[in-house]
Amino acid sequence: MQLDLNLLVALDALLEEGSVTAAASRLHVSAPAMSRTLGRIRKATGDQILVRTGRTMTPTPRAIALRESVHDLVQQAHQLLSPDTEIDPASLTRTFILKWHDALTGAAGPALLQTTRAEAPGVRLRFLAEASSDIHDPRRGDVDLEAGSSTPATPELRHEIVGHDQLILAMRPEHPLAAGEMTLADYAAAEHITVSRRGRLRDPIDDALEAHGQSRQVVAATPTIATALQFISHHDLLAAVPEVFSRPHLEALGLHARPLPLAMPDIPIQLTWHHRYDNDPAHAWLREHARKALHRAWNANGSSLSSR
Repeated sequence: MQLDLNLLVALDALLEEGSVTAAASRLHVSAPAMSRTLGRIRKATGDQILVRTGRTMTPTPRAIALRESVHDLVQQAHQLLSPDTEIDPASLTRTFILKWHDALTGAAGPALLQTTRAEAPGVRLRFLAEASSDIHDPRRGDVDLEAGSSTPATPELRHEIVGHDQLILAMRPEHPLAAGEMTLADYAAAEHITVSRRGRLRDPIDDALEAHGQSRQVVAATPTIATALQFISHHDLLAAVPEVFSRPHLEALGLHARPLPLAMPDIPIQLTWHHRYDNDPAHAWLREHARKALHRAWNANGSSLSSR
């Protein structure tokens, strides 16, 4: 037999109101319509449910026995189908997978772990390296939150810009270009190292140089900013790196930084996630903590994110 679960809502109203007219008013239907619904309930249950005694309706023993269970079922259905906007971090047990640029992980990851663990001891964070291929893809559900400079190309991925960084030129203090005037020709003539998780020896700086009739010699490529700066600390190489999130590495290695001798666009820092998580309160909680961690890292390193 096919059940009409709407009958449960009507039965709950009838049993609580003890009146066809009152139940109809509560559910915003006409009294005749509610009378027909009562007839369907009687047929489904094999019981009269409500019987007339003078001017009132009296529940049958079966109706009295069903009253509490029916009410509980209707309340559970309302909770199940209502928007889930509340979260209790203290009772949250979940592992979030984050694919973040290595500089962002190093600068903001520790603060993110500290604040999420303080509120939600049952939460764990798995930070993944940016791979050379998309072995972890938010569209497949194996990444909860990305952070980097890339704008997603597919509409099912949400993204928001939480700030901007700019490229600076990193070198060791003994480099010939560490002091004095540096022309674009001087910059192009030096030896360079790129940062590319795919090992690319060319990046947008080469396009900008060619627009000025210049080209540079790239002698190496490393997958992370931290590795590139280790190379620089031992060789007379130049690397263009994001200013804010590279500053802790520059200071730790005692490296020198100068402005680039050519204009380059600012680097957007973006959070990206699949739209399936838009209304997930736990994921929204994580996103808010990620924003705050990035803001703290930005402010600590002497810059500021876009206001929210």
